Amino acid sequence: MSTVVLIVDDDPVQRRLTEAAVRRFGFEARVAESGADGLSLLRAEGADVVLLDLVMPGLDGLGVLAEMRRSGLDTPVIVQTSNGSIDAVVNAMRAGAVDFVVKPAGAERLQVSIKNALRVDHLEEEVRRMRRRASGALSFKDLASRSADMERVIRLAERAAKSTIPVLIEGESGVGKEVLARAIQGSGDRRGKAFVTVNCGAIPENLVESTLFGHEKGAFTGATEKHAGKFVEASGGTLFLDEIGELPLDAQVKLLRALQEGEVDPVGGKRSVRVDIRLISATNRSLLDLVKQGRFREDLYYRLNVFPMTLPPLRARREDVGDLARSFCARFAAEEGKRVRAISPEAMALLTRYPWPGNVRQLENALFRAVVLADGDELTVAEFPQIAAQVEGFDVRIPPAPQQQVMPAYVPEPVREIVRVEVRDPHALSLVTEETGEIKTMDELEADIIRFALQFYRARMSEVSRRLGIGRSTLYRKLKDLGLEGEEKAEDAA
Repeated sequence: MSTVVLIVDDDPVQRRLTEAAVRRFGFEARVAESGADGLSLLRAEGADVVLLDLVMPGLDGLGVLAEMRRSGLDTPVIVQTSNGSIDAVVNAMRAGAVDFVVKPAGAERLQVSIKNALRVDHLEEEVRRMRRRASGALSFKDLASRSADMERVIRLAERAAKSTIPVLIEGESGVGKEVLARAIQGSGDRRGKAFVTVNCGAIPENLVESTLFGHEKGAFTGATEKHAGKFVEASGGTLFLDEIGELPLDAQVKLLRALQEGEVDPVGGKRSVRVDIRLISATNRSLLDLVKQGRFREDLYYRLNVFPMTLPPLRARREDVGDLARSFCARFAAEEGKRVRAISPEAMALLTRYPWPGNVRQLENALFRAVVLADGDELTVAEFPQIAAQVEGFDVRIPPAPQQQVMPAYVPEPVREIVRVEVRDPHALSLVTEETGEIKTMDELEADIIRFALQFYRARMSEVSRRLGIGRSTLYRKLKDLGLEGEEKAEDAA
């Protein structure tokens, strides 16, 4: 789903101009004729950014900001005013606005302001979410979704959070089962208590019992000190057993007893230890199929499968791709020190159409790579070449690995003729080869492309940088490095 910009302005001409500009930027525009209408629309349908006129009859811009603060609406607001005085700006900022523009605002200034507001909003929300996760206070508000299937799962999980009933979360790898488990814990009575995660598929078979239930010093070779075990660590809080279907059968017997009796027997211990845990299990496989195959105990299955829920894969909730991508982009841009403000509409369309077999985890990694590779302030299709190559309608070619060159002195003349690549398009051949027939260097190719773009777009540097997929500062640096300085001025003069 595209970014929604709410325009609140009583001037119909200004509304139409701003709406046209917002749609031209690739965002979805909604309009309101008054402050009261804008507040109602914001409460009912929400928005990602608000463009708010300060001077309006009835409820003015400052009044809208005050009402938003009282209602707990934290949507970023950019105020628009024909009065660019310092007092007006200070009052708006104190009231909660993130930026301001003076009417009539230029398209480029308005676009940068919207992108900055989105970037700051997503970054702040991601920081708040990470803090809540670290403190065990992650809630279902952090899982807000536009997907009906995901909303049903969240409503189901909200009911489970009100009790200590054992929960089984099923879903493909990477869909966010642990995040849902943390939200269940953060919304219940054990909020802020210990949340202990165990990946059952990553524990060596001979250490499963010791890892889960603990051991005494000297209980076996290598047990040089006492170990409490995950059950004891999670006592009073929540124990999350991920990939529960990977547990070996003998460990399943002891796990069943621990759940039934509420106590564990450490390896080498003389007495049982009482534990008080909230158990949440997760699996990316069908436990019922494993039961039929004799690889999972039926009695343990019914003990775990008290409150089952299934997380849908990301391809079944494409409405969430945009919000997830923007959150990851903001976080990684801050971590990597990159000035990436937004994702282009074309890139967002690509991300939405891709099926994401690796689900949310794959999307997160794709955004990390894209932010690291980005030169400009916006992620484009060029930053997702592997994904674009698999989606129809997007043609971003991945450059092939360089082939090892054979020295001419060691290649007989007939063989050299045989291994030459036939180029059917003579025009394409002239673009990449010198008059001698040899391939041009990368610097020469890059200089030719930039020179052609300057001529084609008549030295409109913003358009040149956008079409080439690089930032303006990067473009000017390349002009200097390639010795093309002055050509853009020459084009302007022409």
